[in-house]
Amino acid sequence: MAGIGFVLRRLTRQDNLVGVAVGYVYAALVSSGPFLVTVIAMAAVGILGEAAGGRQAVETFRLVTIYNFALSLVCCGPFLLVMTRYLADRIYEQKVEEAPGMLVGATAVALGLQAPIVIWLYFLHTDMTLPERLASAVHYFLICGIWLVSVFLSALKDYRAIGLSFAGGMTIGLGAAWALLDNYGAAGLIGGFAIGLAVIFFALTLRVMVEYPYGIVRPFAFLRYFPRFWQLALFGFAYNLTIWCDKLVLWLAPDAERAAVGLISNPAYDSAMFLANMTTVPVLAIFIIAIETEFFERYQTFYRAIEAHATWREIRENHAAIIRSLNAAGRNILLLQSVIAALAILCSPALFAALGIDARQIGIFRLGTIGSLFQILFVFLTIVLAYFDLRLRLVQLTLLYLCLNGGLSWLSLSWGFAWYGYGFFLASLIAFLAALAVVVREVARLPFLTFVKNNASIK
Repeated sequence: MAGIGFVLRRLTRQDNLVGVAVGYVYAALVSSGPFLVTVIAMAAVGILGEAAGGRQAVETFRLVTIYNFALSLVCCGPFLLVMTRYLADRIYEQKVEEAPGMLVGATAVALGLQAPIVIWLYFLHTDMTLPERLASAVHYFLICGIWLVSVFLSALKDYRAIGLSFAGGMTIGLGAAWALLDNYGAAGLIGGFAIGLAVIFFALTLRVMVEYPYGIVRPFAFLRYFPRFWQLALFGFAYNLTIWCDKLVLWLAPDAERAAVGLISNPAYDSAMFLANMTTVPVLAIFIIAIETEFFERYQTFYRAIEAHATWREIRENHAAIIRSLNAAGRNILLLQSVIAALAILCSPALFAALGIDARQIGIFRLGTIGSLFQILFVFLTIVLAYFDLRLRLVQLTLLYLCLNGGLSWLSLSWGFAWYGYGFFLASLIAFLAALAVVVREVARLPFLTFVKNNASIK
């Protein structure tokens, strides 16, 4: 599934700075498109709403966006990993006729299963007007759709269409939100930006249909992968819940706020952590272009040589090449993210002053930035385990991370505001060290995994 990475890598190797810049911008959209859309939307709508005097509407929009982003990511997590595996297998077998059907079927199943949750949240739990409830529900379902169609982004080659879809959708959404704010308030903001989300979703869906010009056949065939790859489904759910569990815990803090519509948040913690998470976007872009493509080439060489009956010496040489590739990738991620984290920490007072954020949140931001450093390293290590089909290890490590993040964040509540952020930081550090130990052990015995442990004929 590293297809678009090779295309963007060629783009960045052009003899000009424009190609490099464009390549990494597209890579950021492919790796973090929904997240960037969410952050940019909240920032831009906040500025527009404050200028128009719609503070209450902006607050409702912010909460709905956070809840929809978090809940949809957690609920769609099991689908995303299983769909990715199913699509990758079909591409490997050169039988991609089922790709359009999988997108349609997965969208129908995922939205159908999540509809009761959305109905309870917005029609029974919150205190909203009917237009606000309807706009919030539509907003949620569109974000879910974007998560599901994003499975195909790394397999598509047309990076321009992906970039234009996100850029055009954000522009139209912000324009519509601004136009509807005066007359419709919060419902106008939410519904207006939902128009932009619809543009993104349908444009990306159209691009998938063009890439795979086949009829809708066997739309639910991918469901048979759930019993077979239940570890991937559990990993997708547990990891996305891990990302958000510290925020959920902090929503129970004494200083958490309940908005007029009935939704709870902790603005001091949420905004600082959102900014901290933004520091990982450059590394995710570089991962798609440079790191994953380099490792994927070594990975393919290793297994294709085995299929071609390579000698033991050739296998050992290819094994050593994989280890060198992983060492270089890990070093590059660590160095780049460390530099970004250091700059963010040093510049945080000026950044928070410019954004008008309370200086008391700087400590949370700094801890979140360091925690994000270890989180992105953890993600890199889990991707390595996924490549080598070590699914049970993925689940074990992610459940450890989930328990640590939730438990340590809960402890920080009793220690007070000064300790906010330590839970996420310590959980990320411990989870990274555990994942590193597992990856070092498993990669060192890769030939054994290939010929014995993961050998279907022996099983």
